[in-house]
Amino acid sequence: MLNLYVAQSSASSRKARAWLKGHNIEFKERNINSNPLSADEVKKLLRLTENGSEDIISTRSNIYKKLNLNLDDLSVSQLVNLVVKYSDLIKRPIIFDDHRIEVGFNEEEIRRFLPRSVREAELRELEAQMIG
Repeated sequence: MLNLYVAQSSASSRKARAWLKGHNIEFKERNINSNPLSADEVKKLLRLTENGSEDIISTRSNIYKKLNLNLDDLSVSQLVNLVVKYSDLIKRPIIFDDHRIEVGFNEEEIRRFLPRSVREAELRELEAQMIG
């Protein structure tokens, strides 16, 4: 099952939700401001990232600046504890399943969550347009 972590005020979250609905992809949505993540959930997100904390931490967020953080100075457990306490540290939206994660809304990148059969059909249609 696909998961969508959002912030109510995030335009990118609204775009991701609309895109998923528009492509008939089932997902579970969670507002992580009103329903914060547990330490285990933060660790799961970190495990899915390619670049660790820099993929999911919003260094432009007000709370990041207010706390005067430097990601390089934090241990993983310190980082996890901060994210649990301050959910605004996390970029949104976050779209993920058991194997893949997409942070933010990027229409090209989000396509990886389309079923393979849909992606293959779109590719065949594109190839037909190029030939015709």
